[in-house]
Amino acid sequence: MLNRLFVDNLTVLDFSYFHPRRGVVGESWIVDVELLGELNDEGMVFDFGHVKKLLKAALDGGMDHTLVVPEHLPGLSVEHIQLNEEIRITYTDKDVIKFVYQGPRDSVFLIDSDKVSIDSARPLLENHLNSLVPNNVRQVKLNLRIEEISGAFYHYSHGLKKHLGDCQRICHGHRSKVIILKDGQRDHSVEAELAQLFQDIYLITDEDAVTPSVHPHLTHVGYDAEQGRFDVWLNPEQCYTMNTDTTVELIATHLCNRIKAEYPDHEWTIRAFEGVGKGAIALSD
Repeated sequence: MLNRLFVDNLTVLDFSYFHPRRGVVGESWIVDVELLGELNDEGMVFDFGHVKKLLKAALDGGMDHTLVVPEHLPGLSVEHIQLNEEIRITYTDKDVIKFVYQGPRDSVFLIDSDKVSIDSARPLLENHLNSLVPNNVRQVKLNLRIEEISGAFYHYSHGLKKHLGDCQRICHGHRSKVIILKDGQRDHSVEAELAQLFQDIYLITDEDAVTPSVHPHLTHVGYDAEQGRFDVWLNPEQCYTMNTDTTVELIATHLCNRIKAEYPDHEWTIRAFEGVGKGAIALSD
């Protein structure tokens, strides 16, 4: 008889993925895990502590904070640059280059599919986790899901070059809700307005914009970080420039200042989320 062990909300995968129409899309998937197996000498399928250490670490060190790319998307080319362990992604449509990415190999997660979805990503993640568990564990199953959000939300991507962890990767992102209070009362209309502004957006720190660009019809963003050199060329219509870094604290402050400038006769509180269950609060002066 096989026993089942489950851990809900094991982790959240925050990443960006490339879509031929939407561009670079920030996403957040909540991960639940189920292990099927026989009891070991301790009367367990697998120790909960080991699940969190081993499987969570494997997920966080794999797809999390990467650019996820469907390598079989028509028009997409993937070049592995062995000399400096980099990868270059180019997407061309009707003989026009629409997107280019170049950075350290570990900053890209390739999906064996023509599109990125929960169904296309799950087998790759499950296969990796199944290779890590002891023999009494027969199968590791994942449930990947998005947060249920009743109000406004947006998908944003960015890179934080000063960060010493994986947030420095130039294309990672989040699916995030926003809660806005006007004079202490929630304002759903302004939430929807900001969510529309940031619907599928890449947030640029203005000092990271590179000019001139080798692809003049695209917006070039690039910087050197602790993990290496990162560059991305994007559709300018899918970019939004800030005069600060793009941490969630500064995003919240930026949005609060924008709303206050538009509606100066009210007091505003912004709860800007960075993925699921975390974020920053900004209050108007």
